[in-house]
Amino acid sequence: MNTPFDPEPPVSKRSLFAALRASFLTGLVVIAPVGLTIWLIWSVVGWIDGLVLPLVPGSYQPDRVLQDWLGLDPEIQINIRGIGVVIFLAFTILVGWMAKGFLGRSFIRFAESLVERTPVVRSIYSGIKQISETVFAQSDRSFEKACLIEYPRRGIWAIGFISTTTKGEIAARANNANPMVSIFVPTTPNPTSGFLLFFPADDVIELDMTVEDAAKLVISAGLVYPNGKDPTVPAVNSA
Repeated sequence: MNTPFDPEPPVSKRSLFAALRASFLTGLVVIAPVGLTIWLIWSVVGWIDGLVLPLVPGSYQPDRVLQDWLGLDPEIQINIRGIGVVIFLAFTILVGWMAKGFLGRSFIRFAESLVERTPVVRSIYSGIKQISETVFAQSDRSFEKACLIEYPRRGIWAIGFISTTTKGEIAARANNANPMVSIFVPTTPNPTSGFLLFFPADDVIELDMTVEDAAKLVISAGLVYPNGKDPTVPAVNSA
């Protein structure tokens, strides 16, 4: 299959329009990821600034401080993009540092006990907390390895992520108490949704590719392979 980066055949065999079209598509493949990434980062930074900066007192606004320091006319508008992100990061780090201490843990437990006694707020807070803990979990709670499983039936293979060894009642009641693993099977092209399945450990084939490479394969619907040049060599060992 040809790609936009393949060398062009001699000009005599192609029309000028076709050559320009091929060059345009090649340039688009190069520019689109960079442009979209910059635009997304710029938009997120502006969104955070819009949320954080209104909470800062007027006399401490970054543009006001900079105007006073440089002696500029107050009518001159200065937009320092990204200051809100810096303030947000500093505030979040400070809160995290305080939460690790004894007083911080005690305050959090007290606040959560109050929330648990509030009917509507309790449901909202519990749901958001579970989502936050899942999304921002530490590395020791992330997926262990990528794997292959036969799903949804024998002879059809799907990529999954090994979560943990199955424990508790599920492990005791399923598969005659033989070893089982919890597998998350993502959907394409949105890997944040999927299915939680419990498979016998003997039916799971662990892959050499990393979880990140397997996620790229799922998101791209099979178009981006971690080691497409030489599938016999594990991706982790390829150059």
